[in-house]
Amino acid sequence: MSRIGKHPVPIPAGVDVSVAGQNVTAKGKLGQLSVTLVDEIDVSKEDGKIVVKPRGDGKRARMMWATSRTLVNNLVKGVSDGYTVNLDINGVGYRAAVQGKELVMQLGFSHDVKYPIPEGIAIKTEKPTSISISGFDKQKVGQVAAEIRGYKKPEPYKGKGIKYVTETVLRKEGKKK
Repeated sequence: MSRIGKHPVPIPAGVDVSVAGQNVTAKGKLGQLSVTLVDEIDVSKEDGKIVVKPRGDGKRARMMWATSRTLVNNLVKGVSDGYTVNLDINGVGYRAAVQGKELVMQLGFSHDVKYPIPEGIAIKTEKPTSISISGFDKQKVGQVAAEIRGYKKPEPYKGKGIKYVTETVLRKEGKKK
């Protein structure tokens, strides 16, 4: 039995969830999201909660049980609370600023790196060395954060680059004489 899949997904106040076959749609104050679940999973709405169960005892049904429950939970949490990923910039002269619909970063290259901000994503830079990415789609927020981090990953000798706030960079010892 799946430890994650057996727990029903609670629906918070202000969120409207509709289940039509394998499609689950959630509407909240931040937006609307939907997901289509695989055929091996049975999803239903029961007294303010969404219950996800496997249809059979097959291996794929058991594998997709917790995955489907997590996808539905991400929908509900996204439209009610949203998701935020914070990035830190380390390095002399490295900085970022939001200009219009672009994130402009100076990362030690001969040119500024300009990243267009996608729809449904909000990027803030309270300090020139910190970036806050927020939105209601967990996958999109994580993808944008990974793309921005990919411009200058943290290097192990001085720790320069863009890193997640929760990430620890394993530092290496420099060369010896």
